[in-house]
Amino acid sequence: MATEFNGKIEVDIRDSEPDWGPYAAPTAQPDAPNVLYLVWDDTGIATWDCFGGLVEMPAMSRIAERGVRLSQFHTTALCSPTRASLLTGRNATTVGMATIEEFTDGFPNCNGRIPYDSALLSEVLAENGYNTYCVGKWHLTPLEETNLAATKRHWPLSRGFERFYGFMGGETDQWYPDLVYDNHPVSPPATPQEGYHLSKDLADKTIEFIRDSKVIAPDKPWFSYVCPGAGHAPHHVFKEWADRYAGVFDMGYERYREIVLENQKRLGIVPADTELSPINPYSDVLGPNGEAWPTQDSVRPWESLSDDEKRLFCRMAEVFAGFLSYTDAQIGRVLDYLEESGQLDNTIIVVISDNGASGEGGPNGSVNEVKFFNGYIDTVEESLKLFDDLGGPQTYNHYPTGWAMAFNTPYKLFKRYASHEGGIADTAIISWPNGIAAHGEVRDNYVNVCDITPTVYDLLEITPPATVRGVAQKPLDGVSFKVALDNPSAPTGKETQFYTMLGTRGIWHRGWFAGAVHAASPAGWSHFDEDRWELFHIEADRSQCHDVAAENPEKLEELKALWFAEAEKYNGLPLSDLNIIETMSRWRPYLAGERGSYVYYPGTADVGLGAVVEIRGRSFAVLAEVDVDAGGAEGVIVKHGGAHGGYAMYLLDGRLQFCYNFLGEEQQTLSSPHAVTPGAHTLGFAFSLTGTVEGSHTPLGDGALFIDTEEVANFAGMRIHPGTFGLASASLSVGRNSGSPVSRAFTAPFPFSGGSIAQVVVDVSGTPYVDLERDFARAFAKD
Repeated sequence: MATEFNGKIEVDIRDSEPDWGPYAAPTAQPDAPNVLYLVWDDTGIATWDCFGGLVEMPAMSRIAERGVRLSQFHTTALCSPTRASLLTGRNATTVGMATIEEFTDGFPNCNGRIPYDSALLSEVLAENGYNTYCVGKWHLTPLEETNLAATKRHWPLSRGFERFYGFMGGETDQWYPDLVYDNHPVSPPATPQEGYHLSKDLADKTIEFIRDSKVIAPDKPWFSYVCPGAGHAPHHVFKEWADRYAGVFDMGYERYREIVLENQKRLGIVPADTELSPINPYSDVLGPNGEAWPTQDSVRPWESLSDDEKRLFCRMAEVFAGFLSYTDAQIGRVLDYLEESGQLDNTIIVVISDNGASGEGGPNGSVNEVKFFNGYIDTVEESLKLFDDLGGPQTYNHYPTGWAMAFNTPYKLFKRYASHEGGIADTAIISWPNGIAAHGEVRDNYVNVCDITPTVYDLLEITPPATVRGVAQKPLDGVSFKVALDNPSAPTGKETQFYTMLGTRGIWHRGWFAGAVHAASPAGWSHFDEDRWELFHIEADRSQCHDVAAENPEKLEELKALWFAEAEKYNGLPLSDLNIIETMSRWRPYLAGERGSYVYYPGTADVGLGAVVEIRGRSFAVLAEVDVDAGGAEGVIVKHGGAHGGYAMYLLDGRLQFCYNFLGEEQQTLSSPHAVTPGAHTLGFAFSLTGTVEGSHTPLGDGALFIDTEEVANFAGMRIHPGTFGLASASLSVGRNSGSPVSRAFTAPFPFSGGSIAQVVVDVSGTPYVDLERDFARAFAKD
């Protein structure tokens, strides 16, 4: 694009010659293909039918039949890092994304802010005449910058995307999502009762964004980055879709692995002599201080389960499979639109999963994944209570680790482990009927996620720019594998790839793989210098069954030294395997600061994770200045969290009520004996921490409900969360319950009516309630 004016300027415009070169928007090359990135979440390579699994994915198979499947595609083992690497063509640690945004820290490798010298594909294509759209999961904005008061420098619209519709964090409720449209939060267009599900909503928006442009400029190409929530927890789907898989998984996860391995061999996804890895490969490994291998990352053998447990675990797999198939059907609608409008053949489609299947459900699975983020392992007893509700709005469910191992067949371990293929070896498909001749074939070249965008640049015949928006660019870390798409025997030139994630480490080099045996965060083992390293000739031993370190000590030392060399080159240090509570409580540059008191108002947007007050196992008080009309009032005064953990203060039948929802298990509710009288009142609740539940890390204390300074109800022995209300649906709102209802006593949003709310204060200073109320009343009187 021309940058200098080459026209002629005279006194009179009639004698002057214009030059639009420096000013007109860039235009793409004639017939430039569209680009569609489809990024699935937490979906192991042994899940979909087109990769040998038992989950039917007609849309993904449709893409595979018109393209190629990559049998040795690798990610970073976690979502934010994989997405950062995908969009930039660089290693995640190069661009400051060594882990997920919620766990990032103040280091060059792990700050959660992709630098401008590492442009996203969206930024480059926008400068090459493309429309650019982002739909679905983002997860590339620092936790403390995801609120409305924060800078928007790392929101999608500031990183090359022209339109955005989706969710900012790592996960969201599929029935009650935390939606953002462009740069502002919005409510879902319908409720679950009205048939709403996020996957359909995202497909609708994908089609809408493309169609909005095409009606104006039919020949202008687009880049759509589409990231559904499937198959990340919560596994939410309509019952009829889960029921399609009734009985499919009754053989159990160990037999599933055997069946799928044979399918994978038949399809050419793994070599014919590939072995099945053990289902608990490191159960005998101890940490540096004698710690046992984490129970959270262990599998209960199928034959050890009771009949009820088998029935529960099978249903969890059915719900997960239904979730994937339903989402696949929505993506199928996008493909239908592209085909009907004549765009499909000239669209480069890249399909990946961002990491292996997830082990975050623990050995028992979970009906509330919020427990994982508070350091709890869910119980079968709790899950069985909600058996008939699995997948519905009442649950925030996740299958057990046995299915994670199964959906990663034949590999060891799962998401979070960069030391083993179960975390990093994932599903990938590339299709472009107009430009890639191979259809329905498999490519066995070693590919990493950082190689995808360099390959797309190659397919588009775009030289990665030296500058983007005036900023000089770092070289790409990835290597184009375009040559292998046409010729499977052609070398791509890739020789080395290093890995690090949550304290785990690995390195691939010319068909060999070395990895440290270390439990991933949240294990908290530390002492990385004491790790034992394994060595695998992974070209012949894909499932890492045969550690040949003892026979090849020199090769092992060579690869260990190479790991440190690569780590120095790509900002691989420091390593972190902190536990959840340590991670979530580390200081971050929160815009809200670490105040003792937070004030919230009605009529404002929800305040979410990274900006909202955090209770985190402390004494706290909630005070609201409310005016009740003569006819009485009802509705939510304030809520924080959702159906799977949080609290709400509300008026019901005129009476003041406070519900603390402990992990979705117990609705700890206090209620005033009489209705609140008309007039101005301070309505409040105070929790006083007294200790922890014996033998547990659960904070314990006493709750009291107040009308003005009078205590009207109390609750001794109240349990509260030691950590967060969740990574999604954890926002605070005043005057309504946005999202899922905290209390089962009402139906969301249950807006406040019959009076007015002036303000709500949440205090975590530890000041006695009566003193807070008096100060609050004095301040309110001045207003």
